[in-house]
Amino acid sequence: MKIAFYSTKPYDRIYFEPMSRERGIEIHFFEAACSVETIPLANGCDALCIFVNDYLNEAMIGQLAQMGVTAILLRCAGFNNVDIRAAAQNGIHVLRVPSYSPEAVAEFATALLLTVNRHTHRAFMRTRDFNMSINGFMGTDLHGKTAGVIGTGRIGQAMIRILKGFGMEITAYDPYPNESLGITYDTIENVFRNSDVITLHCPLTPETKHIVQAKTIELMKDGVYLINTSRGDLVRTEDLIEGLLHKKFAGVGLDVYDEEGGVFYEDRSNDIIDDENLARLSTFPNVLITSHMGFFTKEAVRAIAEVTLENADAVQKGLELKNEVLDTN
Repeated sequence: MKIAFYSTKPYDRIYFEPMSRERGIEIHFFEAACSVETIPLANGCDALCIFVNDYLNEAMIGQLAQMGVTAILLRCAGFNNVDIRAAAQNGIHVLRVPSYSPEAVAEFATALLLTVNRHTHRAFMRTRDFNMSINGFMGTDLHGKTAGVIGTGRIGQAMIRILKGFGMEITAYDPYPNESLGITYDTIENVFRNSDVITLHCPLTPETKHIVQAKTIELMKDGVYLINTSRGDLVRTEDLIEGLLHKKFAGVGLDVYDEEGGVFYEDRSNDIIDDENLARLSTFPNVLITSHMGFFTKEAVRAIAEVTLENADAVQKGLELKNEVLDTN
């Protein structure tokens, strides 16, 4: 099997190169993102492998079918960036990595929460200049507070275990409650209304897009903490900025952003960024933005490579496609 591998970074090669050789899979690594302009790079390949900020629309998938591509391998859990229906209509399998390391993302979400609560990122910068004043860095105890967990899949469950360890009360929303978790489920409105910390761990779907927006922000407590390590479009950025301006949030930790494509994972330090919302968010002292790195541990990157190549093997050998994304519409 030949695979066109888009959006290649140095760390992708660490595991994909040796593992693919062991399986007899030929990978063509491209630094370019998957887009309308770069689709021809997949010509002559059996499959292509893409990441979170690549995309495949109906027209592009039609081109892939004409090239003889039989599989789209997502080296991530989300699949909102691929037209699943178009792939099904063209006989192209779409396979993902449903779980690589839930703990990696949950631990990172916790790091964001602790950082914006206790201002450790700002304290680091201040003390580098030997400014040892702690004025403005007062946080709040998490023990005894209520954490609202939106989405109780594997990552959400890992987050719940961590937050319980802090002695927090857990309230959660998920359209498919898991009663074995020993937590209290409620309506999403009540979770927003009653939580001191809100952490998002749900996929991006038409139902969850802009789940955090003006109306739901209005429900939240004053001084709430918001953490998003899932997908940028869960939050309507313009409404988040308005909430920040009105001092609704004590702290916001964002590992994702709705317009992150072309910015996250790239070095744009010498460029003028023309995204006004991203620039505005960066000015708030109680907002911490990281570049979609919640997954980024050795264990997770290795697991992503293993499962992605297992998916490729399954397509090539006609085995059961356990991780196939099916068109349910």
